[in-house]
Amino acid sequence: MNKTVEYYLSLPYTIELVLEPQEGWFVSVRELPGCMSQGDTPEEAIEMIQDAMRGWIEVSLEDGDPIPEPRPPEDYSGKFVVRVPRSLHRELVEHAEREGVSLNQYINVVLARAVGRYGPARPAAEQEPGWPGLKAGAHSTLMAAELTEEAGELAVAVGAAGQSPRR
Repeated sequence: MNKTVEYYLSLPYTIELVLEPQEGWFVSVRELPGCMSQGDTPEEAIEMIQDAMRGWIEVSLEDGDPIPEPRPPEDYSGKFVVRVPRSLHRELVEHAEREGVSLNQYINVVLARAVGRYGPARPAAEQEPGWPGLKAGAHSTLMAAELTEEAGELAVAVGAAGQSPRR
């Protein structure tokens, strides 16, 4: 199949938009190295990146350069195997037990925090032990997994019991 500019422009590329103080909006396409632009408003920046993408793709096609395509979500199963030293495994299990969550839930939250999808961890000394800590841990896990509806249901259930989860 001979792929055209329109073919590539129809793909779901990842557009990253960042507000730069005193500079306006910076926009880039994650999959297309060097494809970037800017604008005074988010709308203008998006309009500008569409034009930049067209130019980037046209030049690549003319030069015979490969054009990366976005990876479909199906490429990610949500599962991977990580080998860790026994001592780290033990520490992770101990931390999960202190939080009152499963090892899998604990690692989900830690990884989400590491990539900036969820706020920083609170020190264990500031956390409530027992059932309140479990509710807070479960709420944190749901939020980190982007299960906001479920986290809201937990908050409602906790609120009905006269307590509030930590966020």
